Amino acid sequence: MNRLLLVLLLGLSTPAAAETLGEAIGRAVAGNPTLAAARARQDARAEAPAQARAAALPSAAVEGAVDYDRESDGRTADVAVTAAMPIWTGGRVESALRVAKAEVKAGEEELRDAQAGLLAEVVLSYADLLYQQQAVEVAKLGIGRLDRQVAEAQSRYRLGQATRTDVAQLEAQRASMAAALAEAEGALADATARYTATIGEPQGALSADISPPSGLPATLAEARGAAATANPLLLRQQQLVEAARAGIDRERAERAPAIDLAGRYGRGTMLDNRPGAAFETASVGVALRLPLLSGGMVRSRVREAQAMHRAEQFEYEAVGRSTTQSADSAWAALLAARNGLSANQLGLQAAEVALAGVRSEYRYGLRSTLDILVADQSLTAAQLAVARSRRDLLLAETDLLRVSGRLDTGSYAGS
Repeated sequence: MNRLLLVLLLGLSTPAAAETLGEAIGRAVAGNPTLAAARARQDARAEAPAQARAAALPSAAVEGAVDYDRESDGRTADVAVTAAMPIWTGGRVESALRVAKAEVKAGEEELRDAQAGLLAEVVLSYADLLYQQQAVEVAKLGIGRLDRQVAEAQSRYRLGQATRTDVAQLEAQRASMAAALAEAEGALADATARYTATIGEPQGALSADISPPSGLPATLAEARGAAATANPLLLRQQQLVEAARAGIDRERAERAPAIDLAGRYGRGTMLDNRPGAAFETASVGVALRLPLLSGGMVRSRVREAQAMHRAEQFEYEAVGRSTTQSADSAWAALLAARNGLSANQLGLQAAEVALAGVRSEYRYGLRSTLDILVADQSLTAAQLAVARSRRDLLLAETDLLRVSGRLDTGSYAGS
């Protein structure tokens, strides 16, 4: 039984202008400030490779100075252009660039997880609000049924075919349903507030016609495989391990020599003794820097980098285990939700048939008012159970997509 038929079974209709889940996701992704902040941080992080690469490129500067030497020419003023070109950095630039690139990739996975987290929050807010809207509608439908039943009982009472107790029982049930409606409306207001905080103001009623998401794993093995290869938290940790490995090489490179090609050209003038006399200077050469002693600093930083690498490797193993467990749990929750929805659909069909039959038999005196009340309560409970099962199924599908690394803005594009 498809989901549109289920909506008809609930006695609910989706307005033509109802907001779909795909539209809600689009609005949230476009206007959520938390996600925008995460994107901005990733833009900042993406500049790291360019900064690391700059250490291997030529640099130039203009320098100016006014000097005083009382033993020679007195005051002088000069302007010079200096330039430097790294020839050999001992692996400093290469290792720093590897660190930066790995950290950028880790940031991309972190951003992907942040977006998936937002999408999961959108789906949760949508599912909760949809369920509360349906709960209010179910309560209203129940009150409508009881109003008709109370009117019928009062008519039968006047004809002597029912007792005052029968009428009172129905009126009591109607009052109970009114209380349930008030409670449902309060829960609806709370769900609306949470929906507004996540997505923005609801665009009227929400569409209950939600297609199964794209990319949903069909088996547990597929879910595990997807989680192992595409889960953003696992891929992020993988890149952090690579960054830590490159960090060891970066610290070791501090023990290597560095060679630069440097040049300077300047012009100046005398301010004292021979004012206005110009002079010119030029130089070019190779500069060698060979670290000899660092007080143990380099060795200590290498050991620190090695320890961090081990820590990141252990963390990768822990995240891998957690990811597998999450995939197993999400798959089990999906199966439970599917089975629960199927069972509750059958229960709803049976409750509708039962209530219709009890009403018909009541008119011929074969059923009591209590039988009607029980059947009506069963129908209301079945309607809410189906709505709740649809909510649980939607959340289970989303959780499985997220742990599989497949939850993105296109997952519910068809809804």
